[in-house]
Amino acid sequence: MKRGRWFAPALVGALAVALTFLTLPVVAIFVRTSPGHLIGALDDPGVLDALWLSVRTTLTALAVIVVVGTPTAYLLATRTFRGHALVVTLVELPLVLPPAVAGVGLLAALGPGGIVGSHIADAGLRLAFETAGVVVALTFVAAPFFIRGAQTAFAAVDRSWLEASRTLGASEARTFVRIAIPAAAPGMLAGLALAWGRAVGEFGATLIFAGSFRGRTQTAPLAIYERLGTDFDAALALSAVLVVVSGTLLLSSKLLGGQGTEALRAAR
Repeated sequence: MKRGRWFAPALVGALAVALTFLTLPVVAIFVRTSPGHLIGALDDPGVLDALWLSVRTTLTALAVIVVVGTPTAYLLATRTFRGHALVVTLVELPLVLPPAVAGVGLLAALGPGGIVGSHIADAGLRLAFETAGVVVALTFVAAPFFIRGAQTAFAAVDRSWLEASRTLGASEARTFVRIAIPAAAPGMLAGLALAWGRAVGEFGATLIFAGSFRGRTQTAPLAIYERLGTDFDAALALSAVLVVVSGTLLLSSKLLGGQGTEALRAAR
């Protein structure tokens, strides 16, 4: 082989190895058993409870993330202040925390003997080992995905649009609602899709902080873990559902992110 001709085949070979390694386990979920067995396994009331709980808790977590994360992302994208980099790092820290560490941290902070756990209990609220605790765990691990995406989207909005709105007499709050959010919406939706995907697949922090009680805190990933040794078909069925959901959310984030970039380029 002539000098330098080996590089392109090497790239193709590396891609082939990566694709095989990364897709084979996903494909195996669907070919390991028949579609009939997969569908039949979903008739298990425990499986359906886990799926329904995952839907309810992830949607609740997403609502909290959007309400708090949107203004947070806007502030970080449009303001510079001392310690800005540190604040961004702290906001994004859950992205790299091991799930077990996240769960232990939530217990240490919000659990019965945690830093603020006693105050929460005095207010009549119970988080640890309750459905509300699942929402807290999902919010903690998924929020940085949305905030990061929204911050990038807000930073890409042309500042002249915001300045023109203020010049015409609109308040900053009105400019935020009428100009910034619509302009950044595709990027925000992409970040929200990633956050939803992370919440759907959350396991470790939820298990440690909320436990795995059927109908109360056992989400789909926890149900998969419980059924591995007793009903592998049910574990496969739940896994297949999560693969479809996660793949759809990932594809949505890429399509929405691309649309946002094209829209901003066209506007400029």
